[in-house]
Amino acid sequence: MRPEILFPLFAPTTSLKGVGPKVAPLIEKVAGPLVRDVLFTLPQGLVHRTRTTCALARDGEVQTFLVHIHEHIKPRREGLPYKIRASDETGFIFLIFFKVFGDHLLRAHPIGAARAVSGKAERYNGVELQMTHPDYFLDAKLADTIPDVETVYPATAGLASRAIRKLALEALERAPDLPEWIDGPWKAKNQWPAWHEAFTAAHHPTGELDISPDSLTRRRLAYDELLAHQLALARRKAAFRRTEAPAILAGALAGKLEAALPFKLTGAQIRALSEIRGDLASGQRMSRLLQGDVGSGKTVVAMLAAADVAEAGRQTVIMAPTEILARQHFETVCAPLEAVGIQTVLLTGRDKGAPRAEKLRQLASGEAGVAVGTHALFQDDVLYRDLAFAVIDEQHRFGVAERQRLQAKGEHAHLLAMSATPIPRTLELTVYGDLDVSRLEEKPPGRTPVATRALPSNRIDEVIERLRKVTAAGAQAFWICPLVAESEMSDLAAAESRSAHLKKVLGPSVGLVHGRMANAEKDQVMADFADGRVSVLVATTVVEVGVNVPNASIMVIEHADQFGLAQLHQLRGRVGRGARESACVLMYDPPLSKLGEARLNILRETDDGFLIAEKDLELRGGGDPLGLKQSGFPAYRLADPVAHRDLIAPAADEARLILALDPDLSADRSKAVRVLIELFDWKPAGMGEAG
Repeated sequence: MRPEILFPLFAPTTSLKGVGPKVAPLIEKVAGPLVRDVLFTLPQGLVHRTRTTCALARDGEVQTFLVHIHEHIKPRREGLPYKIRASDETGFIFLIFFKVFGDHLLRAHPIGAARAVSGKAERYNGVELQMTHPDYFLDAKLADTIPDVETVYPATAGLASRAIRKLALEALERAPDLPEWIDGPWKAKNQWPAWHEAFTAAHHPTGELDISPDSLTRRRLAYDELLAHQLALARRKAAFRRTEAPAILAGALAGKLEAALPFKLTGAQIRALSEIRGDLASGQRMSRLLQGDVGSGKTVVAMLAAADVAEAGRQTVIMAPTEILARQHFETVCAPLEAVGIQTVLLTGRDKGAPRAEKLRQLASGEAGVAVGTHALFQDDVLYRDLAFAVIDEQHRFGVAERQRLQAKGEHAHLLAMSATPIPRTLELTVYGDLDVSRLEEKPPGRTPVATRALPSNRIDEVIERLRKVTAAGAQAFWICPLVAESEMSDLAAAESRSAHLKKVLGPSVGLVHGRMANAEKDQVMADFADGRVSVLVATTVVEVGVNVPNASIMVIEHADQFGLAQLHQLRGRVGRGARESACVLMYDPPLSKLGEARLNILRETDDGFLIAEKDLELRGGGDPLGLKQSGFPAYRLADPVAHRDLIAPAADEARLILALDPDLSADRSKAVRVLIELFDWKPAGMGEAG
């Protein structure tokens, strides 16, 4: 039950003055459907309005003038602006209006009237002072109502920033004084204001520092949101652990499987497998993330755990977001598992008719101990005899409902998420706070170091000539096309153009994959590349280049300076898997900025994905520098996970302490914490929704 004290904030925005059925959808687009959402919409900037005269006006700045109306100048033809000539004792200013009715302006601002105008003043051709569509155009007696410092709020078509500001201030008036949930000494140490005081200051900034993420006000509000999120994650993790699950002990089959591998497990793989086995044997439901770079051996660890599950007479599913990745997992695990007697099936959307029916029969009967596939694994007609272990690769690429449907196929199945997306350690708790984390920080032996070079794009002919020589000698290469724009069509055009050019130079053994190809066509090109029939694979960034080709030893990436470092690192991980010396060429358009140079240098200096992600974070600062929103990242309203990353671990520690003292939050002392939880109403998209 939501505490009564929060009722004013959880009222719909239509309860705010002037918000009817036409305005409400616009507010929802900018902020959300509740008064709380409007309160949580903070100013993004400030406009400083200098009061000045026409003679002293500064070009391009927002300024306020006291003037008299001299003349209304109607446009001579359609498309020209309507002008009002006004002046003060020092000179003239022209007020410019497009697509407005002059009669209305003439009635509202007759000749001789004294007016206060405020807006961006500019000198046309460096001479004539103009102001286009003034922000304020008032009777001179109301000049003092024009603020010298005005907050700028998010806006949308049909709803100006000033309207959002008015609604935000009304939401602030409705906001009650809430009980304090932050630990007293911690609040005092940080010199943070009380909750209501913090929101009052946030909506009434007086300078740039007040809207900075580093202000005491913004840090207080960010901590509130981070603490609420960490409490939600910690409670779900605890609930998950309280759920009984099949106790599965390590058996002999996995030992045979490991002994038959053509390589020895790394120390990190042995440690991760031990942690997973501990979870499987506990009798409590596992909720673990296995994180590691491309090629660090995650699939092998999952395969050995699946062998334990199969020996216990139960089933495992390994689900990947694309058919290419699913087939790659299947190729990795099928032969070793079947060599020790564990039947494995691959189930994708391409399976139809009798072959699909046979696979479904094997799963329903328990004859197949391991199923590898895509979304096809959780369709309604897919039944498992005893699904006890679900492995989800790149889990952030599945929606909450999709993960729930897979989990529902087994009763309290153990869950293992796998991810090759390197999240910086400082941000890990925000994404994976409800999961135990195992890291694979070592590369398997035999991986060839990848020499990384950065070259300007005007040397592309040298790169192509080098490519011609090495492909003639039997090598293979990836060529990743530039990230032209936020448009799949732009990327596609660039890829098609590059593919055509490379075919002229290198011959017909150049393949092309992109997001608009049919899956069957795409897979055929990938298969041709894997089998050596294609020597150079040109790909757009929208495609998962997941095929494992040990013979591929060159990775060329155009416009590398426009990519995130994590993405560049993952692309680079596609080469260096065989015996050949491998190289990654990062092409950029000169001149390269100092920041761009520093970022590309990081890639040249290290192949540690976690270190790369952390360095990228340090270099790029706030906002969403790593494309985190595409990595299953929470959609914070008040916290900036980059700027406030030093608050994440303390919030997690406080959440754990709160729940250790009062797991059910039933004691009176937890009243304020319950208010906090309900205020943010966090339902983050982690792994435990079906728990």
